[in-house]
This record gives sequence, structure tokens and C-alpha cells, in this order.
Amino acid sequence: MYIIAGLGNPGREYERTRHNVGFMVIDELAKKLGIRVTKLKFKSLVGEGNVKGEKIILLKPQTFMNLSGEALYEAVNFYKINLENVIVVYDDKDLDVGKIRIRKKGSSGGHNGMNSIIYLLNSEEFPRVRIGIGNPGEDLVNHVLGEFTEEEKKIIKQATEKAAEAVIDIIENGIEHAMNKFNGL
Repeated sequence: MYIIAGLGNPGREYERTRHNVGFMVIDELAKKLGIRVTKLKFKSLVGEGNVKGEKIILLKPQTFMNLSGEALYEAVNFYKINLENVIVVYDDKDLDVGKIRIRKKGSSGGHNGMNSIIYLLNSEEFPRVRIGIGNPGEDLVNHVLGEFTEEEKKIIKQATEKAAEAVIDIIENGIEHAMNKFNGL
């Protein structure tokens, strides 16, 4: 069993912002796999499905970014799942727009949603798929809560599709395979 959590902020005003790229990947996965992510559970919108016989839970925390750990903590404890089967998908300001980076584990890199998850799970030992949103320099808040430019939207559309493929690849072939195939794209 796998839990795939895409990070973002709830509400229409945040829908197309850079910080919601994790939600965008969950939406892409849901579309590819025919899963409806509409049930409210674990302080999240949740959908259930299967990938090659593995049960998967798609999770879009509705707690706002800084409290993402609350939602993931509830789901992980409910299903008693190993952290190596928890995949977190989120935006990364330190990667160029649309670049994908997969890691087995690691620090939060200053990302507040990841800070919350690492704190509440008491571990950095879970896979993550990061999607670059570019570095704003000084004005981080307006950057992450701002929408992509028209040019960036095309790049991000491709990146969310690739990130969804990467998540499926992690489940089907393991994280090493996915890292070799998708890192740097």
C-alpha cells in the first residue's frame, strides 16, 4: 500500500499558484488512474485506487501548507504504513521551473509543508518528488502564492504529467529506477 500526498493550499484563490503544484500532480494521477479524490478524511481530500495490484491512497491535505503534517500523520497512523511507502509531492523554489527531483529521504529544504510533515512523522525517511517553481530571489511569499506565467504554465503542465509518471514508476519499479529515469527532467 502507498500513500501519495500532494501538498498545496485549499481554496479557489490558491488553485493555480506555484505552491499548489503538489495538488496539480495528484489531480494528474487521479485522471491517469481513474480515481476520484473527493472523500473528506484525514483533514484531506482522499481518493483510493490501485496500481499493479498495490492499493494507493491519493491525499490532498486541506489544512493549509504549514500544517500538512497533521493530515499525513493521521493517514499514516490509520493505515499503519511504512514511511518508505509514503510519497510526498511538492514545489521546490531551488529547482528551475518544471525540473523534477526524486529523493529517498532528506531535509525539508526550508519548505514549511515538509517541516510540518517531518516534525509530526518524526522522520525524514520517506520518498519525495519535488517540482521546480524557480527562485524568486527576495519576495518568496508572493512568488509561491503567485500564479505561473503563460510560458511557465506550459512547462508545469508537462512537469506535472512527468511527476505523475514518476510516482507510478516508483510504485511499479522502485525509487532507484524512478530516480534514474526522471531526475533532472
